[in-house]
Amino acid sequence: MTSKTMKNLEECFIQAKELRKKFIAVKIEMEGFQEPEIIINPISNTESKLKYYKKTYDEKLKHKYSDGIKMIGFAYGDSMNEIQQFLCN
Repeated sequence: MTSKTMKNLEECFIQAKELRKKFIAVKIEMEGFQEPEIIINPISNTESKLKYYKKTYDEKLKHKYSDGIKMIGFAYGDSMNEIQQFLCN
């Protein structure tokens, strides 16, 4: 998996809105858990979620306030299956 940055995340959110996708998702790796979690939000939450992510994660997408938490992927799509194709491989 290639290194992801906050700039990449911002671009993903912009593209999702421009393409009028229904969902935006992030994949979070957490220390102590065997599998990463995937958080899926409706596109209508894009603006507030991006503000939250920018406040909570650094440029390398590591959580600013909790060690061992990192965003390792993100995607958009019109269905859960479409998002799963990008984030669960």
